[in-house]
Amino acid sequence: MKVLYGTQNQGKLNGMREWLKDSDLDLEIIGLNDLNLPIPQVDESGSNPLENAIIKAKTYYQEYKMPVFSCDSGLFFEGLEGSLQPGTHVRRVNGKELSDEEMTEYYGNLASQYENGLIGKYQNAICFILSDDKIVSSMDESLNGKRFKLTSKPHPKRVQGFPIDPISLDLETNQYVYDLSKKEEDESKIPKGFIDFFKSILEE
Repeated sequence: MKVLYGTQNQGKLNGMREWLKDSDLDLEIIGLNDLNLPIPQVDESGSNPLENAIIKAKTYYQEYKMPVFSCDSGLFFEGLEGSLQPGTHVRRVNGKELSDEEMTEYYGNLASQYENGLIGKYQNAICFILSDDKIVSSMDESLNGKRFKLTSKPHPKRVQGFPIDPISLDLETNQYVYDLSKKEEDESKIPKGFIDFFKSILEE
């Protein structure tokens, strides 16, 4: 089945293709840029990741009339005061949309203000639309990312679309995410809950 992943982020698209490759799911994942069609603007005005995922999926389904899924995330740090929590606006700081490099610098500087670093976790949501009468969405805890530690000293490696990874440490080993084995790195980025979500829909 050909399915549209509602994103223009090539890094996320490549990651999703890689993560699903060994899942035994018969899915061909394409991204918005692969369509070579105008891409509608999406008003991500939801109050949480689930609402934003639904807004995006419905917008793209109405535009392209093909199976589509959209994801959204909120980033939350333990012990960080509410006004500083990124939440669903990870890229938007003081009204400005940050580039990848600006994000790495901003969150690295934020971590430097805390002696033991910051412990964070992504709250993830997904909405999958197969047809007009088949819409499934979830923000189950099984979709949430692993807790990780933010550091002020960035790793030299960069992957476009993942600007917080260079300053992310695995809590168990205190290693940079990029210094983990391929399997460990994949597991740190996409929870098994996403695979289970796709299977529950496609096996019905």
